[in-house]
Amino acid sequence: MNHFIPLTTAAAMTAKFRGERENILKAEYQQQNVLPVAETYDKACFETLLGKAGCTGLRIYYGMDESLKIHAIIVAVNQNNEDMLPAASLAATEEEDIIESGIRCPELCPAASPLNS
Repeated sequence: MNHFIPLTTAAAMTAKFRGERENILKAEYQQQNVLPVAETYDKACFETLLGKAGCTGLRIYYGMDESLKIHAIIVAVNQNNEDMLPAASLAATEEEDIIESGIRCPELCPAASPLNS
């Protein structure tokens, strides 16, 4: 499966999202930056997940923090399309199995590009 798309398609999709991101929310959630425009992560996080034995890809979930802001939650996936998660005994500890804590835009946004302006 090819997951790549042209820049023109990506730019059109991100522009549409930016234009509609407040409209798709209930009024009480608008103008609170609930939905990010983008999130930025260090390369090392992805290398750690992709380097796990048996990893064949990554999956992105979406979660919500206490202030109702949406965040990407990223985990490794194995050849059986299963999430590669820590053992139940380690589930409450901070292991290198789940990525979040991205740099959210808005708040800290990247330089202008065809994907964000």
